[in-house]
Amino acid sequence: MALARELLEAPELPEDIDFADLDEEARRDLRTLPRGLAETVGKHLVAAGGLIDTDPEAALVHARYAKTKASRVPIVREALGLVSYHAGHWAEALSELRAVRRMTRTDQHVAVIADAERALGRPERALDLAKEVAGRPLPREVEVELRIVAAGARRDLGQLDAAVVSLQGDDLDPAKRDPWSARLFYAYADNLAVAGRREEAVRWFLAAAEADTDEQTDAGERAEELANPKPADEPVEGQDDSSDEQA
Repeated sequence: MALARELLEAPELPEDIDFADLDEEARRDLRTLPRGLAETVGKHLVAAGGLIDTDPEAALVHARYAKTKASRVPIVREALGLVSYHAGHWAEALSELRAVRRMTRTDQHVAVIADAERALGRPERALDLAKEVAGRPLPREVEVELRIVAAGARRDLGQLDAAVVSLQGDDLDPAKRDPWSARLFYAYADNLAVAGRREEAVRWFLAAAEADTDEQTDAGERAEELANPKPADEPVEGQDDSSDEQA
């Protein structure tokens, strides 16, 4: 009951929210609604987008409210699914993005759906989804992201060599500078590290760092840690060793 009341009450919108800030495609999708309702829903979607990085739970309140007003509009369900995913509400993200997939008959968010399955402890389902869409014409960035998720699922299952091999391909080239290159190089390096192939992992973390012009990963730090590991018996800074000595 408390949740129902919360969803019926409109969360307060920031003063600078403007319907025009919503991207054109989203505004077009909202045209199926009466104009006033479309603007209300659109403003809450703008608020959710603006809060997703700083306060994902607050973003979630706006996205959930938008759904109560326009649950049959795919862009609204998509927004809720992506905000839920970002906030770590895996089951809700999965439910919403599956609904979007049914409504639009597209695989635009298949990698996010697979990753939500993995986050819920179901790596086999993530791999089944990857197999299901294999051969379909996916956008390149979605195809690469799905490969990264599938590699992670294989790693969850202890298939370390398979995880490494599954990321290999023409786009795994340190000279590449595609929008997804840094993430792909990083994922490859991470799986190499877990597989115990440290020297290769260092090289690929360095490649990821060079490709990561926006500095969105810690690839450089990971390379440094692997290249210069601390001795196993080196005391942690601030730790008192006296407790291990015999009185």
